[in-house]
Amino acid sequence: MKVLVIGGDGYCGWATALYLSNQGYEVGILDSMVRRHWDLQLQVETLTPIAPIQQRIQRWKDLTGKKIDLYIGDITNYDFLSTTLHQFEPESIVHFGEQRSAPFSMIDREHAVTTQVNNVVGTLNILYAMKEDFPDCHLVKLGTMGEYGTPNIDIEEGYIKIEHNGRTDTLPYPKQPGSFYHLSKVHDSHNIHFACKIWGIRATDLNQGIVYGVALTGLLNDETIQDELLINRLDYDGVFGTALNRFCIQAAIGHPLTVYGTGGQTRGFLDIRDTVRCMEIAIANPAQPGEFRVFNQFTEMFSVLDLAEMVKTAGKTMDLDVQINHLDNPRVELEQHYFNAKNTNLLELGLKPHYLSDSLLDSLLNFAIKYKTRVDKNHILPKVSWHREKTQQLDSVKSTLISKTEEKNKQSDSVKVQ
Repeated sequence: MKVLVIGGDGYCGWATALYLSNQGYEVGILDSMVRRHWDLQLQVETLTPIAPIQQRIQRWKDLTGKKIDLYIGDITNYDFLSTTLHQFEPESIVHFGEQRSAPFSMIDREHAVTTQVNNVVGTLNILYAMKEDFPDCHLVKLGTMGEYGTPNIDIEEGYIKIEHNGRTDTLPYPKQPGSFYHLSKVHDSHNIHFACKIWGIRATDLNQGIVYGVALTGLLNDETIQDELLINRLDYDGVFGTALNRFCIQAAIGHPLTVYGTGGQTRGFLDIRDTVRCMEIAIANPAQPGEFRVFNQFTEMFSVLDLAEMVKTAGKTMDLDVQINHLDNPRVELEQHYFNAKNTNLLELGLKPHYLSDSLLDSLLNFAIKYKTRVDKNHILPKVSWHREKTQQLDSVKSTLISKTEEKNKQSDSVKVQ
């Protein structure tokens, strides 16, 4: 089967592309490389030294004999997207190609607009391209558990049966997103649902929790896992870093763990190895024509403070002096709340979860220690605020929206790389 991974140079996308290629799928990567550009704007690097995408793909071919096609360009450029789809002719599209950071979307107006245009317009273009020429292609779209917010009732998988004034119906689950990024994901879900209904498109929306880990241990061989040209990115900064990964890196450099507020915020989490397996499961079990299928993609639920305490305990066994700092919460969110989300659909289709364990924490901590000299401590603390007062900004973050002229020039240079 031919699978196009949009956003295949990113954290989840790169891992998924390698895993699917290793499983025998014919894989193509489409990526605009804008994620690396945002690192330059923020003047921060991933913990790991990631190679240029062309070198990554060539190294994969050298080690495995498996070819991954590469298409560099922006899916907000419809002509480029359409041309790419006609060249590659995918049977499934795995869509990671979105700005995925809540803090990035909250820096200022420009970053909110960038997030919504990139995410919503890009996904709309995919839907129209599928409708025009690839109506049987299956869209596997990365959503987020953050669409739901933290309601005081159980979170179902996409839909909820309700009774009102003596009548019942099954409706899309109510959404309470917590940032302009999460709002863009809600808009995506509504657009995809509508397209499925009117055009008969088939789509699976995977509402993913917070991902941790870096290596696909047990899924790829040791040679490919240990090769530095194939290594995945691992973000630790206050904009793109996520809870568990960030805590392990902070522990490795002796920085107090940055818990926002009380730390009672509870979310769904999963190992990156389960992310790639969920993608494969969705591809192998496609939605029906006209079906907008929603799976909640996580394996366990933890509070932020729970994770911090786990990292502190794991650090002690490695002679690390790990402290926990409760910072003023830069976000507008409940810090103590009910959270119980359903996640049975993927389990019923065969997902065998990798649960968070002491050995996994040890592995993450050792990985962070290996690369700790690459950490810039100036990027550890949060600088972006949800509150009305002006967000603290680095000079490099200000006015970073790419102009329309620059964007058009970048898109005109879009090419397929053999």
